[in-house]
Amino acid sequence: MAVTEYVGVEKITGPFLLLSGIPGVGYDEIVDVLSPDGGVRKGRVVLVDRNSTLVQVFSGTEGLAPASTAVRFLGRELEISLSPSLLGRTFSGIGEPRDGCGPVLGGVRRAVNGSAINPMAREYPRDFISTGISSIDVLLTLIRGQKLPIFSGNGLPHNQLAVQIATQSRLVGAENFAVVFAGIGIKHDDAAYFQQRLSAHGQGGHLVLFLNLADDPVIERIATPRFALTAAEYLAFDLGMHVLVIMTDMTSYCEALRELSVARGEVPSRKGYPSYLYSDLASLYERAGVLRNGRGSVTQIPILTMPNDDITHPIPDLTGFITEGQVVLSRDLEARGIYPPVEVLPSLSRLMKDGIGKGYTREDHPDLAGQLFASYSRVHDVRSLAGVVGEDELSPADRASLSFGDAFERSFLSQGGEENREISQSLDLGWELLSSLPVQELSRLSMDEIEKYIRKKGA
Repeated sequence: MAVTEYVGVEKITGPFLLLSGIPGVGYDEIVDVLSPDGGVRKGRVVLVDRNSTLVQVFSGTEGLAPASTAVRFLGRELEISLSPSLLGRTFSGIGEPRDGCGPVLGGVRRAVNGSAINPMAREYPRDFISTGISSIDVLLTLIRGQKLPIFSGNGLPHNQLAVQIATQSRLVGAENFAVVFAGIGIKHDDAAYFQQRLSAHGQGGHLVLFLNLADDPVIERIATPRFALTAAEYLAFDLGMHVLVIMTDMTSYCEALRELSVARGEVPSRKGYPSYLYSDLASLYERAGVLRNGRGSVTQIPILTMPNDDITHPIPDLTGFITEGQVVLSRDLEARGIYPPVEVLPSLSRLMKDGIGKGYTREDHPDLAGQLFASYSRVHDVRSLAGVVGEDELSPADRASLSFGDAFERSFLSQGGEENREISQSLDLGWELLSSLPVQELSRLSMDEIEKYIRKKGA
């Protein structure tokens, strides 16, 4: 499509320019906004009807005058340059280099508004991705092609956990593994932390980093996850790599979506968010998966901070409908010095049953995970009972459950921020903890498993 330029706009409101009588304009088309001082600002078409066109300016409209502002319609969508040299690079939220290494050359250009993977083209996710974190690997197993969000809260160490997952994750038996890390609306010190830690751990050669800062234009926050996912799809489906995409913080993305929706005068839904929040999130999350007969895969870990720690808030609520489970972080565990503070009981991985066991992790993994869940669930019941009657009135089995709970949190859930545990190490630790419980409490295990894995004291 030919480039066309128009001088003068009807109205400027907030980040929007209203033009009339513009033929042949498409939704999501990219424009150059030419200010009177010769500067060029990027924008995109967000509304088109028979008589008018609404343009959203990425960097805002400050200093623009309606009569003298020119708009150049470029006839294409927002695009990113892609090549194998993406790996090891750091970009802004809209794909501009932030590492001083210049633009990406010699590859292809691709629109960032990709589409969800056709369900008929998907292969069922099965392969285990090791994160090196016991609570996730054993109890909330991440499967290649899965969407497994982390529900956190303000002040909880989700950034540290995100870096640890990014540096430790690997697909067992595969070398062509990469990480695409997207920081959305993050503070400058968080951006520096991500860059420093990810580079220090030697992950740079297999990682692409997109950083959208909190003081960047709001519209860039909307584009950041789309740039990151387009880069991941290129690495996965063009280059045959297995890509883990970590996006933090999706709450910043949703708040930017709400802010722009209000500025456009759209009718709000729950908590002021636009009525299309579900479909918008689905357009991002459903870009994960494994293609049938394809070489690569995209796995997602979106991280979101729940406003007021409310898991029923629209953002975690809708995210839970779309994704295959959730990892919930606990403020109580964090206050007791447990890292990572994964709250096991409200967390789940819906696909783990098909990616663990013989041929994937270890044959004892499914039953061990079930017994650990059951035993830790009983710990919470016993703690509630002890709060009423006192520990002295508890039965020996109840006191053993309390001891198990303390040891489980102290040695299984809690591990160092740079401690990378192999899956066999985590599984062995789980069996060691269960050995402290009376045999009659191990109702999820067979007698053969008890004889094989439970090592009783004095045996």
